[in-house]
Amino acid sequence: MLIAVAMFKQSRTQHGRSVGVGQLSLVEHALCPLETKRGANLVHRACYRFTDAQRRRQIAHVRVFAPLGLFPGDELYLWGLLALTLSQPESDGSFDATPHWCLRQLGLIDTSKRRGGRQYQQFAAALERLSAVSYLSSACYDPVRCEYRQVSFRFFSYSLPANPESNRVWNIVWDDVFFRMVQAIGGSMRFDLELYRALDPAARRMFLLLTKVGYRKGRIPVFGLQHLAVDLLGLSPTLAIRDMKVKVSRTLKRLEAVGVIQSGQILRVAPGQFTVTLERGPALNPKTDCEPTATESPLIEGLLALGFDLQAASSLVRRYPRKLVALWTDITQAALERFGRQHFRKSPMAFLVDSLSKAAQGTRTPPDWWHEVRKAEQKSEQPAPESREVFSKLLDEVFGSERRDTKAKSGLVRAGDLLKASF
Repeated sequence: MLIAVAMFKQSRTQHGRSVGVGQLSLVEHALCPLETKRGANLVHRACYRFTDAQRRRQIAHVRVFAPLGLFPGDELYLWGLLALTLSQPESDGSFDATPHWCLRQLGLIDTSKRRGGRQYQQFAAALERLSAVSYLSSACYDPVRCEYRQVSFRFFSYSLPANPESNRVWNIVWDDVFFRMVQAIGGSMRFDLELYRALDPAARRMFLLLTKVGYRKGRIPVFGLQHLAVDLLGLSPTLAIRDMKVKVSRTLKRLEAVGVIQSGQILRVAPGQFTVTLERGPALNPKTDCEPTATESPLIEGLLALGFDLQAASSLVRRYPRKLVALWTDITQAALERFGRQHFRKSPMAFLVDSLSKAAQGTRTPPDWWHEVRKAEQKSEQPAPESREVFSKLLDEVFGSERRDTKAKSGLVRAGDLLKASF
């Protein structure tokens, strides 16, 4: 069984519904607790079961270290940004887009409402928290090598304009280990993206899990109540069994109301032990009439802000490589904001077209002042001493203290080696 990264790619069915497409990875467990109050240096512990190469049932232990805390709602941004990245024709682990474009693609803002600064602030805060997260697993399925491996990675790094009013794009660079695992062909699932957004965090997690384990299967597996409540949904392990039953029942009713499941029950099998049984609902049926399509290019919006019309902007995106268009659009916008329109001999649009043409021929490089601006905008992600100490103990707990002394063997990657660049 694979562990899971859920990711969204926007598409439309013949009936106009948004469809989510998920590649299997991190949905086998909760990434953080469901409580709303979380301080710094959060460490979330979870586990999941899998079958090894010898067909023996094993338990993998996961630790999620969030120095800045983590909210369950942050998962929507994580999976959404991952999908938007992979929906682009040149998906290399780097993603450039304006926050307005991202939020519009995810359905969090539209042209008539929900366009206030609150959505942008929430988006930026979620990026900050997610960028600091480190994920550790004692047995994560790697679809590239087709085996379970010890892994440690961060989700992404980012660079945002220092001026919150800037029209320049936000740059997100995904962790290489994480992104290669996501890119690999290892099975996929589709789900209703609009439905996912409408659910609460606990129901969202269970919806993705059921979509994964129940896809094209007649029956849904039976779950242990405590395992489902704590490891999969993120409830506190200190909750009394009766409280777990109440909270899980509430999630089952929520999913039953929207057609994800039916006949959900919590059954007593022994003193103090309960199982959760349920049947698939119509919302879990495979979608045969919907094919994912690539979203519009995130570079279009930046070009429109400079004065290009839609046809001209689309022509530039088709003509030049994505990275080149993103680079010189950012340089042009930075020059406009820093020096004003008088900086350009003719216009910002003429400067951009000329720069793209010469840069494609290798005769123009970014100006020195732009490099200085970029350096000034880089956020320092060095962890506090307290965070380093917590994370070091976490590595020892998951991989063993001998990780410092053992050499990497063939087919095995040490978490410490993977993280040298981060600390």
